[in-house]
Formats: sequence, structure tokens, C-alpha cells
Amino acid sequence: MSGEQRKKTTMMTEGVIWKQLIAFAVPLLIGNLLQQLYNTVDSIVVGQFIGSEALAAVSSSNSLINLVIGMFLGIATGAGVVISQYYGARAEEKMHQAVHTAIALCFIGGVILIVVGIGFSPLILKLMGTPEEVMVNSVVYFRIFFSGSLFNLTYNMAAGILRAVGDSRHPLYFLCVSSVTNIILDILFVVLGGMGVEGVAIATVISQFISMVLCLRTLTKTDDIYKLEFRKLRIRKTMVKMILTQGLPAGFQHSIISLSNVIVQANVNAYGAMAMAGFGSYLKIDGFAQLPMQSFCLAATTFTGQNIGAKKYDRVKKGIAQNLTICLSYVGCISLLLYIFAPQLTGIFSTEPEVVRYGTLTMRLIIPFYLILPVHQVLMGTMRGAGKTTVSMLISVGNMCVLRMIYINLLVPFFPSYKAVMLCYPITWIGTMTLDVLYILKGNWLPASEEKTAAEM
Repeated sequence: MSGEQRKKTTMMTEGVIWKQLIAFAVPLLIGNLLQQLYNTVDSIVVGQFIGSEALAAVSSSNSLINLVIGMFLGIATGAGVVISQYYGARAEEKMHQAVHTAIALCFIGGVILIVVGIGFSPLILKLMGTPEEVMVNSVVYFRIFFSGSLFNLTYNMAAGILRAVGDSRHPLYFLCVSSVTNIILDILFVVLGGMGVEGVAIATVISQFISMVLCLRTLTKTDDIYKLEFRKLRIRKTMVKMILTQGLPAGFQHSIISLSNVIVQANVNAYGAMAMAGFGSYLKIDGFAQLPMQSFCLAATTFTGQNIGAKKYDRVKKGIAQNLTICLSYVGCISLLLYIFAPQLTGIFSTEPEVVRYGTLTMRLIIPFYLILPVHQVLMGTMRGAGKTTVSMLISVGNMCVLRMIYINLLVPFFPSYKAVMLCYPITWIGTMTLDVLYILKGNWLPASEEKTAAEM
């Protein structure tokens, strides 16, 4: 690989580990922050310039969109695991097959989602219980958004391929372009052009198309072994099986945990609007606070995959230790700040005293347990990079879904209170972390010297 190419990707099988982890994770973090910010701008534009019913329509559509896209992001994660191992092993032919199969899979999936989204959107939204007063806007938004499914899925897969070879900077650049484009088009179509939810949806689709084109162009222009050539696109059954074996558990994990959180929200709703608003404020703050840990989780996946592909197992173990040190240091600092300034942070979202009280109560009850989260995120990322996505899924779903539902439905009724509901988070975090640690210490997640890795299959 040329010196110029090395600047574009991070080969994590050699060099200073902590520097590589930070260099990989920081662009991911900035990109995630940017995505949250431009999603917020989307909501502001819809709520302020179209109306509350339009905002409800977009929100109701997004819940289903996130569920569907979340499943596909899991499949992209599976492709990333396979590709990172091939890249670490420098398995050129297998790498070509994996990249071209993954992109071909996106094209097929995108077409299917376009047909389903456009043809069945009224039925799907009705099954979701969408209110009649927002149904028309919901159908319009849903159909336009899913008409761009091919762009969305292909961008996520292409960006996942780049991250798997250690390039987290290009997806950040493309996300910046997409975000700015989306905001400008929102203003042009909605604020100046007077369009409704269709303007917001069209702006999103155009932005996704631009980010997809930029990602695909990067893959076609490289001289490295992950180069994309459209004439070589085809489905290879063996590769599809490997990608789905790694990806479906991750997607299932995301979807099931999302559904369990809906049940937690239903229990919060029982304590009234002030509790709902306070809890919602905490979730917004928590979403930003957890982004660095999620970024280092992805860094752990790529780092582990590449080093297992290169059979550098001791380096994988050192990566865990250094990643944990970075994440725990961050969480220690941010937890202290969040605990001290909980009232002020909640007050950003509402000045209502009761909302601030609930938000502060939630933060100060849960934040002392934040040190559990980086352990789970780093070990989960490591398991995925090692190809143990099913184990990671079983641990996470078993605790964050099954145990959480048992606690909510069987134990909370004996001591009903808002605090008791909130304790479902630290209790299930502890259970998840305990099993994560036990598996890393006792499980056979690293290949034995005589075993084949995915890169050799």
C-alpha cells in the first residue's frame, strides 16, 4: 500500500494502540454529534415552520424508520467485522468478494424497502396506531423517505467498509457535507419555499444521495484491496451467510432493546407529563454523554477485527486495557460534571420547576452507575470484532430486555415509584457488565493458534 493510501486508512495491527484508538474514535464522535445536531435542526424547522401536527407526523414515522434502519445497521456491522478481519490478514481475494457482496446486498435491500415503504406505508402506520389527524402527513413523509432507501442503506454500508479498514475520517467529511446540505435544503424548501413535510423528506433524501455518492466514489478511487468495481458486483452465498451470521444478531439486539425502552417509557408516562418531560430531558443529555463510549466501542470492533485477522492476539488484549483506561477516564470526569450541574442541564430543556426536579432526580440516581457503561461498550465492541456477535446479542438482550422486563413487570409493582422504575437501568447494566467480563475472562472468544479465523475461511 502506498504512503498516500496509508494516510487514508488506519492499519491497527502495528503502532501505538491508544493513539490509534483515539485517532479512529474522534471522527466518529464528531460525526455522531453533528448528526444529533442536524436532527435537532430538522425538528425545529418542522415544529416552528410547519406545525405541531407535522412534527408529530415526522416523529411517528421516525420510530418505525429507526427500527428498520437499526436492523440494517446491524447487518452493516456484520459486514464490517468480516471485512476488518480480511483487511488485517491482507486477504485480497476474500476482501474483494466481501466488499462487492456487501454493496450488492445493499442494492437489493434498498429496492425491497422502496417497494414496501411506498406500497404499504398506510397499512404499516395504521398498525402502529398513528392518529388520524397526522396520518396524511405521516404517509407523505414515510413514502418520500423510503423512496431514498437505496441511498441510505448504501451509504451506511459503504461508510461501514471504510471504518472497517480504519478510515473514520472520510465518513465524517461526507456526513458534514450531508448535514450542511440537509439544513440548507430545509431552509430553501420549508422556510422560504413554504413546503410541508414533503420538503423535509426530500431534503433528507437528497442529502443521503450526496453522502452515498461521495462514499462510493472513495471506494472506487482507492488503490487498496477494498477497491470497489461496479462490474464485479454480485451476490456470493458464502459471503452473504458470513455477513448475516455476524450482522443479524447485532441488528436484532438493537431492535429488541429499543422495544424494551418503549415499555420503560410507558411506565414513566404513568407519573404524568412533568415526569415524562424530566425523563426526556435526561435522555437527551444521556445521548450526548454516551457518544464517546459508543465511538470507542466501534473503535474496539475495528481494532479487534484487524488484529485477529493478523493473528496478533496479545495486541487485542492490550487494546482492551487501553481502551478501557481511556473510556473510564472520560466517564469519571463527565459523571462528576453531570452530577453537579444536573439542575442547570435539565433547565436547558425546561424552566418548569417540576420538570427540573424530575430531570435532576433521574440524573443523580443513574449517573453514579455510569462507570459500568464503558466496560460494557468496550467489551461488546471487542466481542463483535472477534466475530462473537451472537454472544454479545444474547448478553445484551438477556439483561437489557428480558431482565429489565422482569424487573419492571414483576418487582416494581411491589414498591411502585418513579425511582423504582429508573433503577431498571443500573440493575440491568450491572448484569450486562458482569456477563461481559466473565465471558472475556473465561470464554473462548480468541481463536486458538490452530483455529481458522474468518479471514482464512
